[in-house]
Amino acid sequence: MAATEGMIEPFEATQIKYKNDTRLISYGTSSYGYDVRCADEFKIFTNINSAIVDPKNFDDDSFVEVKSEVCIIPPNSFALARTVEFFRIPRSILTVCLGKSTYARCGIIVNVTPLEPEWEGHVTLEFSNTSPLPAKIYANEGVAQMLFFESDQICETSYKDRDGKYQGQRGVTLPRT
Repeated sequence: MAATEGMIEPFEATQIKYKNDTRLISYGTSSYGYDVRCADEFKIFTNINSAIVDPKNFDDDSFVEVKSEVCIIPPNSFALARTVEFFRIPRSILTVCLGKSTYARCGIIVNVTPLEPEWEGHVTLEFSNTSPLPAKIYANEGVAQMLFFESDQICETSYKDRDGKYQGQRGVTLPRT
């Protein structure tokens, strides 16, 4: 379904672990899901302006934008990024995202809300650094695993039907109300 219906683009049919003889954090098709990559666009949270994090009135000056092959997240802070992959979720599928153990074992937690039926876009990823040390995220390598749950029924109202506010997002997308 992912390859034939353009559900994931670009799509890797196998798990990629090496590039030019260099070990990577794996991405691509896994046993029961798909390991996504992080693009090289990051928004790193900073308290330089003493802002309050308010989802109804989010101040995008609270982030420093970085385009790099790595992202250094300050201790007890977070960064936003996006997947390399663009998703088109079918009407009968719900997608859940979980962090990869390689990052979890370093105190880096990945948070993504479910991808609802008929949602499409780049997935905005949130990385929380729970450690007291700076943490590194690698662009173009695996960061999280998508799990796909197919219903035996088509949902009555999809994300597209509701005209969801994050429909079609491209790039790193900040909170919207």
